Amino acid sequence: MALKTKVKINRITNLTDARYCSGMYVDILGFSFEEGTPNYISPTQFQEITGWLAGIDFAAEFTDSDAYTIEKQLADYPGISWIESTNLDALIQLKSLGKGLIYRLDYQAIESFLPQLAFLNDHQITLHLTSIDKLLSIDNKDFIRELSNKINLLLGYGITPENASSLATIPGLVGFALDGGDEIKPGLRDFDQLGSILENLELVD
Repeated sequence: MALKTKVKINRITNLTDARYCSGMYVDILGFSFEEGTPNYISPTQFQEITGWLAGIDFAAEFTDSDAYTIEKQLADYPGISWIESTNLDALIQLKSLGKGLIYRLDYQAIESFLPQLAFLNDHQITLHLTSIDKLLSIDNKDFIRELSNKINLLLGYGITPENASSLATIPGLVGFALDGGDEIKPGLRDFDQLGSILENLELVD
């Protein structure tokens, strides 16, 4: 079994999420390694979660940390394949590590960033586009189609069980970035929305 498009799950905080997503053939699991953030995962927690998994990539998620801090943090987290950050300068400096690079940007800032799109391609950086507004209007969809033809794009908002399958067919779109969640109690988690999206992305043999 496989999915119709690449899927990254953001801010994994528990083994329940990780095992479920792995079983649904998600490609990348993201973990926040920035101390003091609500979803911070310690090196011990990371190893406890990832020790149960195989055949899936792991992404280190940061916001404003500089390149030196990120590289120092990564030494405590083995097996990282991707680095995601809102700090573009830090990503450029970390290119020599040989990891996949993801630049996270809110839709509200994309217009001013458009002149730099070619810069992302030059440095082989994927754009993860998010939005505070979780809706995806018709104009947004047209823009996403245009943008996905120019750069490597992970769509990180506006994805629902109803539109996931059609959005996955947008030419050039790398895939989706969906949010993980919190357990109701250890081992118990409601996968209603996330599960419905992933089920609608399953390829039927």
